[in-house]
Amino acid sequence: MITPMSTRLVINRRGSTVWDVRTPIGRFAVKLGYPSQTHAWTAWAPAREAAILRQLIPEEVRFGEWEEGTWSAQPWREGESLYNLWEPCRYAKEPAPPNLDEALSCAAALAKLHQDGWAHGDVQPNHFIIGPAETFLIDLALAHGGEVAEIYDFRYRGCLVHYEAPEISRSILESGTAVPTKEADVYALGASLFISATGRRHVSYPDDAGRKVQRQAIVDKPHRPINVPGAQGRLIEQMMSRDPADRPSSAEVCQELRTAR
Repeated sequence: MITPMSTRLVINRRGSTVWDVRTPIGRFAVKLGYPSQTHAWTAWAPAREAAILRQLIPEEVRFGEWEEGTWSAQPWREGESLYNLWEPCRYAKEPAPPNLDEALSCAAALAKLHQDGWAHGDVQPNHFIIGPAETFLIDLALAHGGEVAEIYDFRYRGCLVHYEAPEISRSILESGTAVPTKEADVYALGASLFISATGRRHVSYPDDAGRKVQRQAIVDKPHRPINVPGAQGRLIEQMMSRDPADRPSSAEVCQELRTAR
């Protein structure tokens, strides 16, 4: 047992509590999962993510069970989220191209995950942590691509709808579940870059709309015009094609951003 030197509550919502914990041997993100009012799977999410991280990173990741679900302790990732970093873009008087290097670092983190054989399933701007030396793609509880112990596994029922690809929304409306794909991750990265630069969701729907209404809008309506200036605007347009086969791969996104620098 290691006594923490300090703890700070970071998140407490929708079946998950996340703590920033400093100890004599390092700094950790400690997650507690428990059933939410609408989802039972949130109780198993910390253990599922830990099982995936053990296949992807060299650092030690611990997890176990507690009375309401599962817990995990993983390395703390220091940095700022993509959404926070691009706040000046959203409030600029004149549109300016967002930082290409930061966009490339996010695309590279996603491409690395794809190269390792996984689809993330929950790509959003707050899951890209851009640090001084490296960008991290966090929150892999919904990722698919490798082995996960059946006791901690659960069906994929979508992600934060603001970044959901049309084919994922359609599948969830029709069957209640979907299969995360690398193509849907690329769409979500495009939607993440778009909202971080403009403050606007990729498809318009009322702020108070329920998830079913949101998903139906994504299925039925085209995405908003991509008004991000510079090379990123053209690339985001391609990434958010309604046809998954027409989207560039994450590796191709990286190449396009490198060329545009």
